[in-house]
Amino acid sequence: MKKILLAGTAILGAGLLILSLNSCKNENKQEDPKEVAEDANEAKFDTLNNKEDDSEFLVDQAEINLAEIELGKLAQQKGTNAEVKKFGKMLVDEHTKSASEVSALAKAKNFTLPTSLTEDGQEEYKKLNEKSGLDFDKKFVDMMIDGHEKAIDKLQKASKDATDNDVKLWASNNIAPLTAHLEHAKLLKQNLDKK
Repeated sequence: MKKILLAGTAILGAGLLILSLNSCKNENKQEDPKEVAEDANEAKFDTLNNKEDDSEFLVDQAEINLAEIELGKLAQQKGTNAEVKKFGKMLVDEHTKSASEVSALAKAKNFTLPTSLTEDGQEEYKKLNEKSGLDFDKKFVDMMIDGHEKAIDKLQKASKDATDNDVKLWASNNIAPLTAHLEHAKLLKQNLDKK
């Protein structure tokens, strides 16, 4: 009987040690703001899948806006081409406006949004910041083309599939401005590729 009790205590002790070591390991890693927002929305709307989908769309839009603002600021600082700098400023202005609209819409719907650059956004920023000169300008424009194409796809999907009419309307109203950004970026790319 003593042996069983001793073995049980040893197993319990080992289990507690493993649990405490795992919790220590995870303490240092800060959670990605996007994951935090998605988890909060999931908890709120667990039984309402349609609301969860709409909240995921707005979380994505917030993530895109935060990234575009930071990348636009970086383009203003490091861009060597005057048009790239101007495009960066326009992105900061337009996506700041969009961010406040998304924030107001999310607040009205009781959705949680990321409030700082996500891990993906930080990674993109880091990749771009490593470049300089014409390489920076070209990388920035390529990122803007790729990012805006993905964002437009998400807007088009939400403009059809969102269950909340306000979310659907916001998505459809923002397709044209982002398409204009995409066309602007493609034009910049053509000009930069000639250099």
